[in-house]
Amino acid sequence: MAAQQQQSQPGSQLNGKTVAILVADGFEQVELTEPRKALENAGAKTQIVSPAEGKVQGWNHDDKGDRFPVDMPLKGADPGRFDALLLPGGVKNPDLLRTMPEAVAFVRAFFEQNKPVAAICHGPWMLVEADVVDGRTLTSWPSLKTDIQNAGASWVDREVVTDNGLVTSRKPDDLPAFNRKMCEEFAEGRHDHERGVDATREARRRSDNRAAADDMGGTGDLGRREPHPGELDGSEEQELAETLRGTRGVAPASGRS
Repeated sequence: MAAQQQQSQPGSQLNGKTVAILVADGFEQVELTEPRKALENAGAKTQIVSPAEGKVQGWNHDDKGDRFPVDMPLKGADPGRFDALLLPGGVKNPDLLRTMPEAVAFVRAFFEQNKPVAAICHGPWMLVEADVVDGRTLTSWPSLKTDIQNAGASWVDREVVTDNGLVTSRKPDDLPAFNRKMCEEFAEGRHDHERGVDATREARRRSDNRAAADDMGGTGDLGRREPHPGELDGSEEQELAETLRGTRGVAPASGRS
């Protein structure tokens, strides 16, 4: 019992962790302030990273909100100094960030380093731009569904989704569930990518390459040539010869007219 009480005490779950909060002007204010409060209550240190100079402008739906001091300019931010990343939403915020190569690279670096990431509402737009959702399952504001699916991910309509260190939610109403899962995943730290995701990506790459090669009049993976008959064993050589003659799959004649 004492151990359970100690684990549930606020201020210890994320001790020693530093979380980057990446935003540009136009972020949804509550999607920064509430997760930030949850992180700091759990013991984490948070830093607002932004391309904005000095202060960054929050919004409350369609109305301007407060301005927040920028702790770390984006141009000087090193992903290696952070343990996790939070991406608030708001339409304008990710729409600006995804046009900035340094912001896209900043987000991608967390996935390359297997660090946990949490994104809510329109925040997953940055994940699409960073090309890190292929093979994953996530949620978002509904208008992002097609973009996410086109990027190779599965989109689901749930208040919170976790996928190998990635936490996503749909809207401000989901913040309680989002904050809980975010703190849990951030406490776990680095997540090793599942082999199945990598295998899926490789299979899709080869499928795309084959399609492109067919369009160019070739066969097989791009950058590869068809083997010569002398490089094959007996069964493979016969199969290739039949293919070239156009007789593969044709049943031999029975001898009857």
